[in-house]
Amino acid sequence: MNETELLLQSIIEGIQEKKGKDIVVADLKGIDGAICQYFVICQGNSPTQVDAITESVYDMVYEKTKDRPTTVNGLRNAQWVGMDYGSILVHIFLPELRNFYNLEHLWADSKLTQIPNLD
Repeated sequence: MNETELLLQSIIEGIQEKKGKDIVVADLKGIDGAICQYFVICQGNSPTQVDAITESVYDMVYEKTKDRPTTVNGLRNAQWVGMDYGSILVHIFLPELRNFYNLEHLWADSKLTQIPNLD
């Protein structure tokens, strides 16, 4: 497993640790001009859960890879938090904002992988 794959797996585990739902991984490696290799998109049911997912991703990634995001935006309102790990951008949404921005549709020409919800 290379560094990016370990980072991706750590992000997914961090999301699942706090019961983040409807995880989608958009593989952007084959798209010219893409700003990263992967987008990871998920949702929490409340600002408190969005905040908890963000913290869990941060902690899990640091524990497994010693990486930290270069930026984390959106924590003030915790409705849409973006975490930039360079090769991977993580988007943690409230459901209504996720539906409104529909990032999966914007990157529909990428390979989209649905990660099953853990119950």
